[in-house]
Amino acid sequence: MTARIYQPARSAMQSGQGKDKWMLEYEPEKPREIEPLMGWTSSADMKSQVKLHFDTKEEAISYAERNGVPYRVEEPKPIARKILSYSDNFAPNRVVPWSH
Repeated sequence: MTARIYQPARSAMQSGQGKDKWMLEYEPEKPREIEPLMGWTSSADMKSQVKLHFDTKEEAISYAERNGVPYRVEEPKPIARKILSYSDNFAPNRVVPWSH
């Protein structure tokens, strides 16, 4: 079973950058199944519930190598920040004109 080492994205309730913690999460061995009686989604894979938190990426990698777990590392995407000024709304050379 392969593990995925990644840095989780920030939640929608956070205004700053996400936490700089790293997670090790096992990928599912088989897909989830829909229970015919109630329609619930279930899985018999217990390792899919395990999520380990680490302070650094190197700690997560060393844990996986120490325990013989095959892993893949997903690097975080760079954040593209758009710096805007309030006064740009009233600039005479504004690209998009006011709609009201």
